[in-house]
Amino acid sequence: MKKNDDRAIIRVVIATGTSSVVTQLLTIREFLTQFQGNEMVIALILFNWLILGGLGTLLARFTTRRVGRASAGCLAWLSLVLSGLAILQIHAIRLLRDIVFIHGSSVGFYPTWLFTFGIITPYCLLLGFVLPYSLFVIRGEQAGYPAARIYIADNIGDLSGGALFSFALVYLVSPLQAILLAHLPLLAAVYLLFPASNRHRPSAYISLGLLAGVLLAGATLEKRSLAPTSGQLVHYRESRYGRIEVHRDQEQYTLFEDGVPIFSSQNQSLAEEIVHYPLAGLDPLNHVLLISAQGGVMGELKKYQLKTVDYVELDPAVTDIQFRFDLLEKIPGLTVIHQDGRAYLAGTNKMYDAIIVNLPEPGTFQINRFYTRQFFGLARKHLTDGGVLSFSMQGYDNFLAEPQRQKLSSLYNTAQAHFKHIMLLPGQKVFFLCRDRPLSVDIPAALAQRNIDTAYISGFFYGNLTAERIQYLNQRLDPSTPVNTDTAPYLMRLMFSQWFAKFKTSPLGFFLVLALLAAVYLLQISREEYVLFSTGCLTMGGEILVIFAFQIFFGYIYLQIGIIVTVFLAGLMPGAWLGNKLQQPAKWILALTDGLLIAVLLVFILAVVGCGDRLPVWFYLMFGFAVSLVCGFQFPVALFLKGSGNAAASRTFSADLMGAACGTLLTSVVLIPYIGILPAAGVLIGFKLVSLVLIGTRALK
Repeated sequence: MKKNDDRAIIRVVIATGTSSVVTQLLTIREFLTQFQGNEMVIALILFNWLILGGLGTLLARFTTRRVGRASAGCLAWLSLVLSGLAILQIHAIRLLRDIVFIHGSSVGFYPTWLFTFGIITPYCLLLGFVLPYSLFVIRGEQAGYPAARIYIADNIGDLSGGALFSFALVYLVSPLQAILLAHLPLLAAVYLLFPASNRHRPSAYISLGLLAGVLLAGATLEKRSLAPTSGQLVHYRESRYGRIEVHRDQEQYTLFEDGVPIFSSQNQSLAEEIVHYPLAGLDPLNHVLLISAQGGVMGELKKYQLKTVDYVELDPAVTDIQFRFDLLEKIPGLTVIHQDGRAYLAGTNKMYDAIIVNLPEPGTFQINRFYTRQFFGLARKHLTDGGVLSFSMQGYDNFLAEPQRQKLSSLYNTAQAHFKHIMLLPGQKVFFLCRDRPLSVDIPAALAQRNIDTAYISGFFYGNLTAERIQYLNQRLDPSTPVNTDTAPYLMRLMFSQWFAKFKTSPLGFFLVLALLAAVYLLQISREEYVLFSTGCLTMGGEILVIFAFQIFFGYIYLQIGIIVTVFLAGLMPGAWLGNKLQQPAKWILALTDGLLIAVLLVFILAVVGCGDRLPVWFYLMFGFAVSLVCGFQFPVALFLKGSGNAAASRTFSADLMGAACGTLLTSVVLIPYIGILPAAGVLIGFKLVSLVLIGTRALK
């Protein structure tokens, strides 16, 4: 390879970065749809992705030492294989989810982790391998070639991929079409990487054509790959907020969003409970706010002859499908508002006689924000004097299990801070009716007084909701259970614990094994590597903080995940360029940048404490850019201290990835669920303080 041909390698590195980020974002979104939008899945994927990438970089060093000199031809073939694995990975997620697990079943933490780990292992190992391998190929001809240039080229590709996905592909094409388009530049770069004498050989054309055919075939099978195991897929759409599917089973239509059934055309009993429990005893009753809905509720609301019914649904595509498939009825006074329910309440002055929240249990941070002290206070401000807030949780049969008792107790204590009277109605769901005036439990009598006929409540209410069941529930509420807040989501901790308890497992063993492996790794690395390890930990921990804060304060992550990742990538390239220019005095530069990272996190903590949900979106994006800028700055400085050899480069790449993996898992699975967002940020600061001590007490080697 001629010296000026390093440009061909750089093109491959940039194209690989572009395609890999698009693949990563689509993989995250795909797993989100398969595992009910659980943000923990994001953390597990990022953790697995980074760990496997770090192992791949170490494998590159081992392979070149044992097998021999790296070559451009081998890099070209590896890149072609990487392209094929990307499309196969998405298909594998869709195909194997219902083969490995029972269709529609809940999946525990360990099976989820192992499933995500197994699916992405081939792609991520190879992806981690090709970055240092690209450097080794160039150094085969140019021994002193700077590793920082490869790092910068990779950052350029990563940023390009994030921008391409966030601002174009997510709006214009389906996931598998996005994979195809994102890999076309890589195929072109690989073609140019082949030596001129080999480019026109049949083998080169056949290989490139075969890979292009695999990508094209994968994209054309998009809808078929989503076919349900039972019933028929009658509608599919990728909206800005999630994947929307409509399944038909005989005469019943069910609307799925991110794999979760949210609407059914045949659930009359639930529709009656949602509407009549809160509304039957209200007088006057003119204005109702409905946050999300259920099939049949509009028909029940119509019986009250309301002046206005404001129905808030975040995704316009969801309401379009609801009315198209007659899942909801258009009634007099109905206004459909396409906005996040909490954001709508924060921006309106309208008062309501009832606010009905029809959302699932708070299994995600996006849903949890409708069950916090802050939301209940916001809802109370928009209720008339006799107004009622209604929401529900999963019910129980005869025995109230401890995790569910704690959830109901926390919600009761949280709502009690804003409402004088709270009534719980137990059944298949436990309905909370919150009001400042006394509430009557005799719902059928109130309906009879209004001359409202019902099919379920009038016939089964007295048999299901006995005084003994209501008394049993109220006697078991624990007044000492902590309240649920935005930044300290106690319900999420309970849901996380219940996730393990449901499958009779514990996270303790997993965390102990990881802690032991991390300790062994930390004992083997140098001080420079620890600086990058802690910086990677803080950077990905910061990214997780932003992702979860975004869910808490803005309520949707499916669209914004690409923008957040892109912003966290955007600062790496200019930071690495500056760090490559300013390498002396290296020790004090590392100390200064560590101090800057601590300062940025302190600003984040103070801003969230002082402003909370009043912070604009750009604040979180600027926070991410600042963190990644400093992270990128540190990499070439630490690499300069370590030396310029291949071993030093691969170990430095690996330290950054390993630290990022630990930061991802620690922040998302341990810190935020158990101690909250702000203390989690404090722990990340602690990691950087240790780094500062190591820099200041002894000379780096």
